[in-house]
Amino acid sequence: MKSTPQRALWRFLLWTGVLSVSIGASPSLVELYERTGVLTSAPPTMVASTTGTAVPTRVAGTPPQPSIEHDSDPASLVNLFIGVVNGGHVFPGATLPHGMAKPGMDTNSPGNHAGYDGDPQFNVTGFSQLHDDGTGGAVPLSNFKIFPFTSCPTQDRLKDCQTSLLGRMVPRKVLASGSPDDAASPGYFSTNLSTNVRVELTATRRTALHRYTFPEGTVNPRLVVDISNEGGQSSTIPKVVIDPDTGRVTGSAFFEASFGPGRYEAFTCVDFKGDGFTLGSPKEHGVWLENFPVQDTTRSEQMYLSFRSQIGALLTFTPRANGNTPILARAGVSFISIDQACRNAEEEIPDFDFEAVHTAARAEWNELLSRIQVKMDNVDPEITELFYSSVYRTHISPADYTGENPGWNSTEPYYDSLYCNWDTYRTLYPLFSLHDPENFARIVRGMINIQQHEGWLPECRGATVPHYVQGGSHADPILGEFFVKFHEKASALQVDANALYTALIADAEKQPPNFNLMGRQATLLNKIGYIPSDVWDPAGTNTKQVSRTLEHAFGDFAISQVAKILGKQADSQKYAKRAGNFNNVWNPNVTAPDRPDIAGFVQPRFLNGTFNFTDPRHCSVHDPLQSTCFLDPTNTDGFYESSPFVYSQYVPQDTAALIELQGGAQKFIDRLDYIMDQDFFDSTDEPSQQIPYMYHYANRPGLSIQRSREVISRFYNTSINGLPGNDDSGAMGSYVAFYLAGLYPLPATSQFLLGSPYFPEISFTNPIFNSTTTIRSHNFQGNPANGTSGNIFVKSVKIDGKAWGSSCFLEWDAFVKGSLIELELTNDVNVTCGSGKSALPASLSTGGFD
Repeated sequence: MKSTPQRALWRFLLWTGVLSVSIGASPSLVELYERTGVLTSAPPTMVASTTGTAVPTRVAGTPPQPSIEHDSDPASLVNLFIGVVNGGHVFPGATLPHGMAKPGMDTNSPGNHAGYDGDPQFNVTGFSQLHDDGTGGAVPLSNFKIFPFTSCPTQDRLKDCQTSLLGRMVPRKVLASGSPDDAASPGYFSTNLSTNVRVELTATRRTALHRYTFPEGTVNPRLVVDISNEGGQSSTIPKVVIDPDTGRVTGSAFFEASFGPGRYEAFTCVDFKGDGFTLGSPKEHGVWLENFPVQDTTRSEQMYLSFRSQIGALLTFTPRANGNTPILARAGVSFISIDQACRNAEEEIPDFDFEAVHTAARAEWNELLSRIQVKMDNVDPEITELFYSSVYRTHISPADYTGENPGWNSTEPYYDSLYCNWDTYRTLYPLFSLHDPENFARIVRGMINIQQHEGWLPECRGATVPHYVQGGSHADPILGEFFVKFHEKASALQVDANALYTALIADAEKQPPNFNLMGRQATLLNKIGYIPSDVWDPAGTNTKQVSRTLEHAFGDFAISQVAKILGKQADSQKYAKRAGNFNNVWNPNVTAPDRPDIAGFVQPRFLNGTFNFTDPRHCSVHDPLQSTCFLDPTNTDGFYESSPFVYSQYVPQDTAALIELQGGAQKFIDRLDYIMDQDFFDSTDEPSQQIPYMYHYANRPGLSIQRSREVISRFYNTSINGLPGNDDSGAMGSYVAFYLAGLYPLPATSQFLLGSPYFPEISFTNPIFNSTTTIRSHNFQGNPANGTSGNIFVKSVKIDGKAWGSSCFLEWDAFVKGSLIELELTNDVNVTCGSGKSALPASLSTGGFD
C-alpha cells in the first residue's frame, strides 16, 4: 500500500472511528469529505443490490497496491460484513479478541444467529451485549437488548411506548445503493436508524459501551433495557430493578442453551451518562411488561415457567439544551451475579470514555493481526481484505469467560463459546499455533480444568453449559496440536503436561454417563475397534457410528503423538494402533453407483462383523433421499453431515494407507477428481476441507494448488454473502486464511502441507518464540482468477538458503526458529513433491510421525 497523506488521513479516520468499513458508508460522511475535497475516492465498502445479492466494489483487474514492509494498522483491511446474509451468521459487532462482551445489533431475521442480518428488509429489535459467531442450531445469546425511542405514540407519554420486541422494532436507514446504513471496524459498530438515532457500540472484555445520539428536537429521549428477550426467547424468572435516582438498571434471567439440554443464568448492570453534558436522573422511569410500561415502578419479577413474559426497564431522560443528545449506556454482563456484572462495568469502563475504549480495542486488534504480514505486489486488494477479514474472525471465538464460570471456583482460565470443537480443530487452532500461542495455551488450560471438574474434556459449549457433541471428542486433537507444537514451552505457558495427558486418557478410556454431551462411547469402541450400528447404548444415542469411529481414530492418533513426546512408548504404540481403526469400517466391496471403478468405502458395521450398507451418495447433494445427516437421533445410517464419499477420505493420520485401500495413486487421484467435479466436496462442511490438498499424497501437488484455488474462487469473496455457509465459530475464517497463505495444517503433527501463497511474501511472528518466519515466492506474477494455470506451482523450496527436500510440506521447526522459506514458482502443473518417499507428506503406515 502506498503511504500517502490521503491514506494517512483515511487510516486516522478509521482509527478514531469517524469512518469504518461499512456495508454502505454513511452518505453524510462520504459527501462531507468529497465536498471539502479532503478525500477524492470512496472508502473500501461493499454494496448490495436491491435483491440482496452483494457484490464487492473491488473487482478483478483493479490496479494492485504497492507493497509494504509492515502494516501497523491491519484492522483497516478487515471487512466485518462478509457472510452476514444467507446463513453465514457472522457477528459484525464490537468485541475484543476473544472478548466475552459482544455488543451488536439484533434484527427480526429468521437467520439472526449472530443477532445481525445484512438484508435491510429486516428491522432492528435492539442492541444486545452477548453474541456468538457463525453458529448453527438455535439462536444463541443476544441477551439484554437496549433500544432507543425518540418518541412514543399518541401523547408521547411513557405509558404509550410499545416496549415489546415486535412493538418497538424499526427499520434502518437505507442508502441509495440499497444497503443498510451500517458501519463497522474491529472494536466498533454503528448504524443510523430510520428514527434518526445514531447508534455506536464498542467493548472491553466483559462490558459493552453504547452511544445513542438522539436528533436535535427530541423532547423525550428514552432507552429500553430488555431483560427477557434473548435470541431464543426462552427466558424464565426474569428480574429487573431500576434505581430512580441514578437510572441504574440491573436484571437477570434464566435462558435455554441453544444447542443442548441445559439452561444458564445471566446478569446485567446498565448505567447511563451524558456524552459531553450532565445527564442527571431520569425524569421518568418504569418497569414494562409486554407493551405496558408502568410509570414509577422500580422492580418486577416474573415467576412464570413455559410462558414468554417480556419484561424490562424504560427510562426517559432530559435532552441536552442545544443540539443533539448523545447518551452513553454502559452494560456490564456476568454469569455469576448482578454484583459482579456491576463490578465488571465499573472496573473496565470507569469513566464512560467511548473514544478511549474504542481506541484501546482497535490497538489490541492491530497488535494481534499485525503478527501476520503480507506484501501486496500484484495482489488484488480484495484478496488482502479477504485474508485479514478471515484471520479476524478466527479471534471472535472461543470467548474468554475467565472469572465467569458459575460451576466452580478456579484460578485457571475459562473459555466458552467453543461451539463446537468438531468445526474448529482442523484449522482454527493450528492458525493460533502460528501467531497466538498465549491465547491457545489459555484455552487449553481452560479445557483441562473443565475435565478436572466434569470428568471429560469439553466438546461443544456455550453460555457456560455443555452442548450436544457433533462428531467425536475433538478436544483431543486440540490438546495434541498444542503439545506437539509447544511442549518445550508448556511450562512457560503454564500448561501442566501431566494434567493435559490425564485429560486425554480420560477421554480415550472412560465412558461418560452421556456421550451425547462429552466424551466417547468408549467401552464398546475400545473392545472391538469400531462403533457398531446395531447396539443401543443407554449412555447415548445410536447414531453417527462410522463418522465417530473415524474421528476417534484421529483423536487416538493425537494422543499417540503426545505420549511419544512424554516418553510413554507403550502408550504411544497403543494409541497409534487405535489410530488404524478406520480399517475396521472399510468395505472394499462397495462401489460408486455410476462409477464401478471407484471401489471401497467406509460403511456401517454390525456387532457380528458383517457390514450394513449406506449409499455412498448419502448426505450429499446427490442423495436420492435428500438426507441432511444433521444432529438427528433417528439417523442410523452412520454419518454426520458428510457423505461416505467424504468420510472415505478422512484419514489425515494415514493417507498413504488410504491410497492403497483405494487402488493406488492414480485411482486415488481419479476419486479426488470425481469428488471435486461432481460436487461431493462441500466447502461448508469441515470433513471436506482437506480434500483439495490431498493430491499431495499422490505426488501431484500441482493439482492440489489448482483445486484449492478453485475453492477460493468459487465459494469465497468479500461480499455480504461471501461465505457458502455458517462461519462455524471461525472455522471457515481459519480455513480460508490457510488457503490464502498457501498452507494446510495437519493438526497434532509437526507438518503443514505446502501450496502457493496468494502473496509474494507472507510472514508469521510468534511471540512465544520471539521469531518471525517468512515465506517468499520467487517469480510471483499474481493470482489467476480461477487458479487453474499461471505461475502458481511450487517447483522447489529453500529454507534459510538451503535446499529443502520436499515442495509438499513444511516442518514446524521452520516456524520455531524463524526462517526464510523461499519458493520457486513455475507454470508447470506437473511438479512433484521431490525425489524419494521422504518428499511425500507423512503417514503412519509409511513410518511417518515417528
